[in-house]
Amino acid sequence: MTKYLISFPSGAMDFPDEDLQAASDASHAVVEEAKAAGVWVFGGGIDESVPPVLVDGDGTVTEGTYPQTKQLEGGYAVLELPSREAALEWAAKLAVACRCAQEVRAFHYDPAS
Repeated sequence: MTKYLISFPSGAMDFPDEDLQAASDASHAVVEEAKAAGVWVFGGGIDESVPPVLVDGDGTVTEGTYPQTKQLEGGYAVLELPSREAALEWAAKLAVACRCAQEVRAFHYDPAS
């Protein structure tokens, strides 16, 4: 089976503040459904209050990110699924729950992971 990354940037969640709890509850329900189906691997949101750093091979820590990932934020789910079609179905469920479109990407197969 293939692992799929289903994600969205935090700015995509554009709805009134009073709807936040309902969106949170709905997304947690999809997570529980994915766990019950045995396809959940990992998920969560990037803590945007903690600044990112780069760590070099010698242990040097530098504030910041690679330029192309400067806007890496939002929510992520990794699901292990039998097909791309299944990934699109789960992405649609998450899109409804989070009230925004979801990006779907497949990980290369790695038997060690």
